[in-house]
Amino acid sequence: MALRQPLRRLLSALFLAVALALLPVTVLAATVDGIRFDDSVTVAGQELKLNGAGFRFKAIFKAYAAGLYLTERCTSLPEVLAVGGARRVRLVLLRDVSSEAFRQAFLDGIRKNIERSERTRLASQLVRLNTLLGESAGLRNGDVLVADWIPGVGTVFQLNGQKFGDPFPDLVFFNAILKIWLGDKPADAGLKRLLLGEIPDDILR
Repeated sequence: MALRQPLRRLLSALFLAVALALLPVTVLAATVDGIRFDDSVTVAGQELKLNGAGFRFKAIFKAYAAGLYLTERCTSLPEVLAVGGARRVRLVLLRDVSSEAFRQAFLDGIRKNIERSERTRLASQLVRLNTLLGESAGLRNGDVLVADWIPGVGTVFQLNGQKFGDPFPDLVFFNAILKIWLGDKPADAGLKRLLLGEIPDDILR
């Protein structure tokens, strides 16, 4: 009888550890405060799994929800950059934003997180991206912006399911986009943690 109580405690601890290990996928895969992110998506015939999802806060307001899809689970930027196959970033806007404000924020996020050598390599593609974003009519609450990396094709943008612009062929360009949220100076440090699958503190309380 003396061994039963410690054994029960040990089993309870093991079950809790397993539950917490699975919690980010279970919670984040379904919804983020009402915004749905599917467990998996298919990009160019390849199944991708939701790595993490969360909100981008600007001041005290939620600007958009974001989800990161990869071929395998990653918990750090180096792992994300090294993973093979297709990738996807999905943004769901929660506020109206002008084309100028979005263009500026997008490009600033890239420039803050890439090295000088990368800026030189990507110069022409960043100019083209600047033009592409500047030509848009702005984004509205509920709009869905997707950036896919498709091996052999490049970075493909979609807005509300419609492709816009020609592909950007360099993988370094897509990695630069990822660094907006996962780089050393991310747009939102809390969102970075969530995209990398960390358990939010409030879930554990």
